Amino acid sequence: MDENMKLFQQSLIELETEAEHLLLARHQLVENDKVRNGNREALTALRKRARTTKTSVPSPFESMMKDVGNPGSRPLVKEVCATCGNHDSNERTWMMFPGTDVFTKIPFHAAHTILETDQTKLDLQAQKLQSYVKEKSLLMSEKGVLADKISPAVLRSLVALKDKPW
Repeated sequence: MDENMKLFQQSLIELETEAEHLLLARHQLVENDKVRNGNREALTALRKRARTTKTSVPSPFESMMKDVGNPGSRPLVKEVCATCGNHDSNERTWMMFPGTDVFTKIPFHAAHTILETDQTKLDLQAQKLQSYVKEKSLLMSEKGVLADKISPAVLRSLVALKDKPW
């Protein structure tokens, strides 16, 4: 084979590898979104059960100021969980742990705490995957692969957009 054909074949191999990585990242992003939606639904169900919303539970400062006028043996600052509210945090609730087929009965507060930490980890993973997909798309566009669908200048401007932190 002549030298031009070898270079062409090598560039096609590199391009196919990049495209495979892009497809794998997009597939992982879809799977991640499924898990995030399941966690969000579970957290909403727990909030409904506790009859709270994200903003309905007073902050510790508000509860402290309410109790300042009452002299008593209670501590001034009462820790109030935003999800539990006045709900019994030791009440047992069923939960299935991710990746297993095992249901366990754990305290209400522990269940929603586990789900909330998982949700923040999944949100961070989703942001990383989205930036990775943007990067790979830009790389493929610069090689001219997507030129028939999207011009490189338009794709570069889309990839350059920054996501605002929540």
